[in-house]
Amino acid sequence: MSDSLTGRETVLYMVGAEAGQTMTVSLTVNNTAGYFNVYAPGAGPGDAALAVGSLIGPMMPDLNRFEGILPTSGTYTISVYLYRAAARRGEVADYTLDVAVTGATGEVVQGDFADGLAGGPDFYQVATSAGGPLNLRAGPSQGAAVVIALANGTNLRNLGCRMAEGRRWCRVATLADPGDEGWAAGDFLIEGSGTPAPAPTPASDAAVGGTDEQRVHFDPGASGAELTGTLPPGASHRYVLGAKDGQFLTVRVAGQGPGLSYQIFNPDRSFLLDQMSREQDYRGQLWQSGDHVVEVINRGNDTASYTVTFGIE
Repeated sequence: MSDSLTGRETVLYMVGAEAGQTMTVSLTVNNTAGYFNVYAPGAGPGDAALAVGSLIGPMMPDLNRFEGILPTSGTYTISVYLYRAAARRGEVADYTLDVAVTGATGEVVQGDFADGLAGGPDFYQVATSAGGPLNLRAGPSQGAAVVIALANGTNLRNLGCRMAEGRRWCRVATLADPGDEGWAAGDFLIEGSGTPAPAPTPASDAAVGGTDEQRVHFDPGASGAELTGTLPPGASHRYVLGAKDGQFLTVRVAGQGPGLSYQIFNPDRSFLLDQMSREQDYRGQLWQSGDHVVEVINRGNDTASYTVTFGIE
């Protein structure tokens, strides 16, 4: 990943990995004051770092090079920054960050212990925070293809769980005959029963309130745009932005109502980002050229007004 930062800016990269895997991180930067820190799951800038790029020590065989066996499963944070004096002077640093995670992932395990990797109950139930659907995926990854969208409250048969990408994923099957089988994020599963619940909806279906689409145009010379909208319950609005492989896309959604979320599709309609809460901004480098789609969704029970900000650089 290549980017630049100025002054007191800090760029954060989130990497999901499992205990026992090996992570390597190296930073190439054109400013000698540029460094990175690595933080264990649950920690970030302001907390104690797992490793500091400006110091040689455990897991840091050289300046700006990290290599070590990870102690816990979860999402690790890599913070790229300028050292204090250079940051105060407003210096600029162009850099390339290389990250690798190697080593086998854990096996699918079975058992009778709820909320862990060792099995769980015989049945799960979908329980999303805003009452919306949950994607059932072909593999234990946010980037895996969507098989179907499971309605909130759907009961599922538990076929075993494992850690992947710093997250607990469970292989589940719907109770219909014939049913569907795939992987669901364990964050949105609670103990359920063998009673069939609402039928799943095809992943390609629009939200129940309808979906509109709009192409986003930037003003001449501008690299961003800000738009406003209003969504009734269950509705969504799709924004289409043309962008190229290698460019950076920034998305920020601000609004009222707990049910607002958004997702981003690549030009081939695969997921770039799946079901992100409005409280979290997105910034990432694109790997396809063409029309990217940002879909803002209201999964709440009330009409919601919002502002969405886009940037492409």
